[in-house]
Amino acid sequence: MATQNHFISGALGLAIGMTSITPAFAGGLDRGGYNIDQLFDASPFTFQSGVTYVTPKRKLKNVQDGPAGGAFVGGSTADDTENYAIPYVGIKGGYEDVDCLVDYSQPFGAHLNPGSTWAGAQNNIETKVRTDNYGLTCSYKFDAGPGQFRVIGGAFYQEIEGSKTRLVVPLPAPLNSVYSGVGRLNMSDESWGWRAGVAYEIPEYAFRASLLYNSRVKYDLTGSLDLTQIPSIAVPGNPYVQRRFSVFGAAEAPDSLELKVQSGIAPDWLAFGSVKWTNWSVIQSISFCETQGAFPCPATGVTSLDLLYRDGWTVSGGVGHKFNDKLSGAVSLTWDRGTSTGVGASTDTWTLGAGVQYAVTDNIEWRLGGALGLLTSGSSGQVTRGGVVYGNDVSYDFGNDIVAAVTTSVKVKF
Repeated sequence: MATQNHFISGALGLAIGMTSITPAFAGGLDRGGYNIDQLFDASPFTFQSGVTYVTPKRKLKNVQDGPAGGAFVGGSTADDTENYAIPYVGIKGGYEDVDCLVDYSQPFGAHLNPGSTWAGAQNNIETKVRTDNYGLTCSYKFDAGPGQFRVIGGAFYQEIEGSKTRLVVPLPAPLNSVYSGVGRLNMSDESWGWRAGVAYEIPEYAFRASLLYNSRVKYDLTGSLDLTQIPSIAVPGNPYVQRRFSVFGAAEAPDSLELKVQSGIAPDWLAFGSVKWTNWSVIQSISFCETQGAFPCPATGVTSLDLLYRDGWTVSGGVGHKFNDKLSGAVSLTWDRGTSTGVGASTDTWTLGAGVQYAVTDNIEWRLGGALGLLTSGSSGQVTRGGVVYGNDVSYDFGNDIVAAVTTSVKVKF
């Protein structure tokens, strides 16, 4: 039994580490996603800290200014994505049949930065979204048949902040020597969510099955819209230009449901897999209106973030192997369904992950892993939803692109 338990904390722990990096470039705004697997650690106390660094290489081509773009002259190609890092810190404690995990993560985010010289600058110059998530999750386990059944519940506090910069109107000389024609939206909020789930474990066979639901997080976004760089003469009669004013909007971070299963399949071998549904379709067009404005807000807002997402599905599977008492390894393959529906470049992703875990001492484990993914091809352009036209300010294509990630973490357990 002791050898089997070591295998669980070794190969299984590494398997979890490998699969947890795949949301870093999944559909929608997924970054680190939600991951509470540290809660299952058999040690009474664990501290874990790690970081995942991601380098997506999405390149846009055949870029054309759309009919709503104002015939802006710019480049026909652009590098759309920026590299980013995702941190994680977790502290887990257990007493008898109760375990609790306190953790910090960044579940959602984005950083698109095609710049100001491409033909789609009126759609986007730079967009950034970041979330900070602080969670408390506990479980209670009891004997059931040959194993143990676990009931899971918790809550999390989530902060969001974001910004978008775009060319509102291209300006001719000599106006462009005084004004840039660029507008900037800033937004932020904080809110609460909750989670609930169940799990069943049979340690003798290194078996575990878990089902976890994470709730939606509703945001009442507030911020500002800076249009001071757009002169009135460029858009006569527009009451918003040459002003910086407060705005508000509403959005939701999606709820999700994830099933994970793993089991020993041979001496020192483990198989694992997961299926996750994420309700990205709750994010369509997020419109912003002026706070206490003197003018009625347009039906589509003074400005908007048009994403038009569909639900995401992520399917992953792999194997782990214990080489000796100190070294374990794992490989995984993941498919993630793209969430874009004609606007944007979030298409299907295939990811191969691999890594190792090394027991430095009886109390310290070090993990190192990497992943290489294929971002599949597609196009973005004008679409109509509910009688409203979106994406008519730019159109572009993109081919099969590469994304890579590396992750490392250290766990201390007692």
